[in-house]
Amino acid sequence: MSTKIKNVAVVGLGYIGLPTAAILATNGLRVTGVDVNRNNIDAINRGEVPFVEPDLAVHVAGAVTQGNLRAQLEMPEAEAYIIAVPTPFNEDKTADLSYVEAAARAIAPKLRGGELVVLESTSPPGATQHLADYLVGLRPDLRTDDAASSTPEGLLHVAHCPERVLPGRIMIELVTNDRIVGGITRRAAEMAKGLYSVFCQGAIFLTDATTAEMAKLVENSYRDVNIAFANELSIISDKLGIDVWELISLANHHPRVNILQPGPGVGGHCIAVDPWFVVAAAPEEARLIRQARITNDSKPDWVVRKVEEAASTLGRRPVIAALGLAFKANIDDLRESPAVSIVGQLADALPEAKILVAEPHVSDLPAALDTRQKIQLMDVHSAIDCADIVLVLVDHDEFKEISKELLEGKAVVDTRGIWRGHAEVSKTESALLVGGL
Repeated sequence: MSTKIKNVAVVGLGYIGLPTAAILATNGLRVTGVDVNRNNIDAINRGEVPFVEPDLAVHVAGAVTQGNLRAQLEMPEAEAYIIAVPTPFNEDKTADLSYVEAAARAIAPKLRGGELVVLESTSPPGATQHLADYLVGLRPDLRTDDAASSTPEGLLHVAHCPERVLPGRIMIELVTNDRIVGGITRRAAEMAKGLYSVFCQGAIFLTDATTAEMAKLVENSYRDVNIAFANELSIISDKLGIDVWELISLANHHPRVNILQPGPGVGGHCIAVDPWFVVAAAPEEARLIRQARITNDSKPDWVVRKVEEAASTLGRRPVIAALGLAFKANIDDLRESPAVSIVGQLADALPEAKILVAEPHVSDLPAALDTRQKIQLMDVHSAIDCADIVLVLVDHDEFKEISKELLEGKAVVDTRGIWRGHAEVSKTESALLVGGL
């Protein structure tokens, strides 16, 4: 087999797998995407994308038209396999590797020896070695050591290359961001570097698999700890009657201070999940990381209490406009979103309330909410017009452009600080701008 990889199978066509498949295909490789969702496969083969991500549609359509990208249910033979499947956590916060193992079971029968298998899913320390051992267990005729590297037949190369991209900027950051590649062997790492060099313009750093796994977890844990600091400041500021947004802005004028912005909690498949993998790996030592997770996971409860306080002043059945369900601005990704949790908690805490959800990036409520008749999805202006309380959960650009006149006479709970500059709203007698949020 040539050392230059020409055809790749990407297993899992979600928010990371599909962009990776598309960027490889538009750079001339023959890529087969594998997924369990027939609707997504059909959409991709039409050159369409099943979720919102800027510039992705152009890449997918171009790659499909060129004949370099196709999607299917069945696992193909390939020179390289990139596994980009979910790695959620179990009830005890340990990693659920069942999706990775399922991918391995599908790949194993197709192996002939000499292939590269890259685990791109964010994983706990030791997961890549587990994948290698699992594959060899399924295919005992293969090995992953380099003892006979001069005879590649029967040798399997396994590496980890964690994604490091920001939703909303994935197609840019796939190309420009530095990457970390950790191999079970040095040869595996070098092969993976060669594959990612096809499109990656950033530096590619080689290390062992466990260090690469830990690096991704540390990156997200760092952000989680700093967000927890901002969220804790917001709660303290509310108690002291301080505008937390002004406080952070002033503190950040110090040349060595850069406090992040608070919010209603932390969501997404990365920051809300990955720190638990570190805690699970070293439960006695990861005390700060654990506390940050507890702080951020408890923030939705606090937001619910602030809305309850606003509702208690009305003297009638409250109508609440909840703006946003995504875990961050300008995307449709609801994974681990604190906004979804808050809306569900409000429906339970205020059974008499009517909740109008405005989320411009989705066409249907998620399963966790769509069985509750008291929760309705509608456009943002209609939701605000009908509401007594306006709850900002996501700072979508569309929400920032809302006219301040629409907010007059309403209680406003702004967890993102997007309307703190609306002086007229602040002066409105019946408006409640919760400065500590």
